[in-house]
Amino acid sequence: MEIVFSVVSFIGGLAMFLYGMKVMGTGLERLSGGRLEGILERLTSNKVKGVLLGLIVTAMLQCSSATTVMAVGFVNSGIMQLTQATGVIMGANIGTTVTAWILSLTGIDGGSSFIQLLNPTVFAPILAMFAVLILTFGKKGRKQDVATILIGFALLMLSMDTMKNAIAPLADKPDFSNILTMFSNPILGVICGAVITAVMQSSSASVGILQALSSTGSLTFGSAIPIIMGQNIGACATALISSTGTTKNAKRTAFIHLYFNVIGTVLFLALYYIFDAVFDFAFSDMSISPVWIAIIHTMFNVATCLVLLPVSSVLEKLAKLTVRDGKINNVDYAVLDDRFLSTPSFALEQCRNLSVKMAALTQSTLNDAIKMLSEYSEQEGEEIILNENRVDEYEDKIGSYLVKLNSKDINDRESKEISLLLHCIGDIERISDHAVNTLEAAQEINEKNLDFSDKAKEELRIYIAAITEIVDLAFTAFETGDITKAKTVEPLEEVIDNLRNELKKHHIKRLRKGKCTIETGFVLQDLLTNFERIADHCSNIAVCIIQIQEGSFEAHEYINELKKTEDVFFLENFTAFTQKYALPKKVKD
Repeated sequence: MEIVFSVVSFIGGLAMFLYGMKVMGTGLERLSGGRLEGILERLTSNKVKGVLLGLIVTAMLQCSSATTVMAVGFVNSGIMQLTQATGVIMGANIGTTVTAWILSLTGIDGGSSFIQLLNPTVFAPILAMFAVLILTFGKKGRKQDVATILIGFALLMLSMDTMKNAIAPLADKPDFSNILTMFSNPILGVICGAVITAVMQSSSASVGILQALSSTGSLTFGSAIPIIMGQNIGACATALISSTGTTKNAKRTAFIHLYFNVIGTVLFLALYYIFDAVFDFAFSDMSISPVWIAIIHTMFNVATCLVLLPVSSVLEKLAKLTVRDGKINNVDYAVLDDRFLSTPSFALEQCRNLSVKMAALTQSTLNDAIKMLSEYSEQEGEEIILNENRVDEYEDKIGSYLVKLNSKDINDRESKEISLLLHCIGDIERISDHAVNTLEAAQEINEKNLDFSDKAKEELRIYIAAITEIVDLAFTAFETGDITKAKTVEPLEEVIDNLRNELKKHHIKRLRKGKCTIETGFVLQDLLTNFERIADHCSNIAVCIIQIQEGSFEAHEYINELKKTEDVFFLENFTAFTQKYALPKKVKD
């Protein structure tokens, strides 16, 4: 029964260990706010930089799988080249060794009280209690992210202690010692390490288990070394699974990770056993400690990187031989890769970047449609239709991805950002629809050879100028988060409403005097309606930006309250825009 209780206790400690790793990684990722991933995306101009950045990001996120999967996603999306990803993967392998060093701290022992205090299991409960107080009574934000990291760290340390205590009674059992010595067979040890890591999808977790086993004193250097090598190979499983259904280069990225570890394992074990045969290493049959497991883990990954980095092109060629050339998807929205959903802050950044591209395309499409009113071109018209279809596709892809992202473990800031994007992309897409409606008006003017009076042309020019400015203000505020620009949209929208009413009155007067035909009147009415609705959508975007930054309130209540009160900023801008877009009085009808 003692063995049964030990196994159950070990499984409980392992469950707590895995959860602690997840909690700590989530906290670190939230605290970084996507900045680490953004740096990884931008600053990989050469392989050495890639190694350093892969190392830093993995050490900070405490997960090499997250980094390698992200690299696969970057290559799949066309953000990163295959050559750049090679360095990142090598750096990720080194960065993952940091966890082993942290876990080895639980093995600190000594007679003095000061040495004992350095053991994390002594101060981990205090950190956990401190973190719980922050989570319970603190405001949501960066402090709570730090508290999450502390809880994750405390769980890691306490779970390691639980696993060590569970295994300790087995140290004197001959059967347990015999099982461990079986792994001194290099092939069996490598297979065992690879399988356990592949199943757990975490090399850090499997190394932690190995360190817990080593605390019994029954695990030798000869048994541990092949297992450590196998753990590195097993870590490739996550990236290989992640590459399913991706582009050719993304699959190659996953295979580079595999070849790096397989070649490194073959070289390392070959040298170890050759030198062992020549020099008969005395330490092979000695008990290995958690610290030595961390040292060997680090030595392997650093040495493999130093050997293979100068000839990394060989790894790329091997990957290309494994995965033959084919068509690569370079569509913009390929950056909305499901692999990024595991790091919500970075996935959200990709959504924002793509939404800004969508807005820029919409603005360009609207400007082209407005230009068609005076300079009609069939070819340009086809391009406008094509662009509007692209905007529709942007909205569909971004919206669907944001819904998936919203179901993940996100913080308040990210939740608000998702809400903002979901609201705004709908309004942006509707503006592109009105651009197509403007194109249809231009087609009718061209086909029927319609012509507006001089006064109607001048008034329409002023109205269009106001529309162009409100779109620019709203889209700039959306791109930059500039709340001042967002607040200038509503005064201009009010001016545009007044202009529309004036233009309608003037048109009715011209119609009564016979200076305007019914057909031109219909076209003008359509244009005024479409432009006025564009201004409304710009207002929606601006109000949503203000709402997110200044707190939650109803958009209609905000607008109504703004117009009722003597808001100085609103009145000043309303007056300025009224003067800027005043209609001329002395123009022939």
